[in-house]
Amino acid sequence: MAMKTEDSSASSGETAADLNWRLLVYRVPSEPSRLRATVWRRLKNLGAIYLQGAIAALPSSTANDRALRGLRNQIVDEMGGTAILFSAEPISGGAEILELFNEARNDEYDEILDKCVHFLSEVEKEVAVEHFTFGELEENEEDFVKLQRWFDKVQDRDSLNASGKQAAQEALTRCARALEEFTERVYIFDRDQRSH
Repeated sequence: MAMKTEDSSASSGETAADLNWRLLVYRVPSEPSRLRATVWRRLKNLGAIYLQGAIAALPSSTANDRALRGLRNQIVDEMGGTAILFSAEPISGGAEILELFNEARNDEYDEILDKCVHFLSEVEKEVAVEHFTFGELEENEEDFVKLQRWFDKVQDRDSLNASGKQAAQEALTRCARALEEFTERVYIFDRDQRSH
C-alpha cells in the first residue's frame, strides 16, 4: 500500500481507488483478555473492518482519524501495547476493501431488518389480542427508540453508502407507522373504557 500524508475524506463521488484509509496496526498484551476485547469493541463501534488479525481499516475522515488516534494512545499508554496508525491508499485491491466495508454495514442493516420484522410481528400480536394498554405502548415505544438509535449509529459509520441502508430505513418507517397506529388504538381503547 502506498502511504500518503494528506488527509482525504471518503465521499460518494470517489471511486475505490481514490479512497484514503487509516490502518491501525496494534498489539496488546494477551492477559488480561479484556484488553483485546476492549480494542475490538471500540473498533467495531467505529465500523472498522479487519484486514488481518490486528490490522483494522477505516475510511479517512476527521472523526475517524481522531477516534483512531485516541484508541492508539489508549493501547500504548494505558494497555502497555504497541500501535501504529497509517494513512494508506491502495495501489490495487481498493475495490475489495470498499466491498468489505460495505458488507459490514449491510450485515448491520440486515440485523436491523430482522429486528424490525420482529417488532412488527409483536405489534401485530398485541393488536390481534386487543392488548391496548399503556404498559404495552411504553414497551413498544422503548423498542422502537432502540431500533432508531441502532440505525442512527450504523448510518453514522456508513460513510461509503452501503446498499442496505434504504431497506432498513423503509422497515423503520413501517415500524413507526405501526407504532403510531397502535398508539391511536391504545388511546381510543382507554377513552372507551373510561366512558363506560
